[in-house]
Amino acid sequence: MAFYCCARLSNKSVMGTLTKFNTVIRTAQYAQSAAVPKITFKQYEEPKVEPYDDKNARLQRPMSPHLTIYKPQLTSLLSVTHRAAGMLLSGYITALGVGALVLPHDVAHYVTMIEGLNLSPATIFLAKAMLAAPFGYHFANGMRHLYWDTAKGLTIKEVYSTGYAMLAGAVAITIFLAAL
Repeated sequence: MAFYCCARLSNKSVMGTLTKFNTVIRTAQYAQSAAVPKITFKQYEEPKVEPYDDKNARLQRPMSPHLTIYKPQLTSLLSVTHRAAGMLLSGYITALGVGALVLPHDVAHYVTMIEGLNLSPATIFLAKAMLAAPFGYHFANGMRHLYWDTAKGLTIKEVYSTGYAMLAGAVAITIFLAAL
């Protein structure tokens, strides 16, 4: 349709112009330069696989010291511990969910069994504290991260002071939960 409209608006036939263009392309002569190199194709060869450590030894590259050269810092230790506490909490939830599906009795039965062991109050408190510690730590450090999300407390001095305050808060939360 576009060719028809253009042909009606112009004096020349569009189809005639297109056929002239086609013959010009077919008869064009391109100059061959003597400086153009010939392209030769080689058979594909699989690259040699050399283990990373062997290559580094062959090139005499030094071994990277990784974590062994760094002095442990409060920030890095708190970060690693936060992740570990999160994994422990995930393990708690998974064990509780699988236990609820697989075990034949409800929770009250197992609580009665533990009470029947006649454990001392100190032992029960320590056991509850061990279960509550990852929650208290992860919760307190999560509050610290939410404080950081407000773009406050991000200087090195403030990071360390909030780190120590978070540890105190985690201990307080853990003791509170263990005392329940």
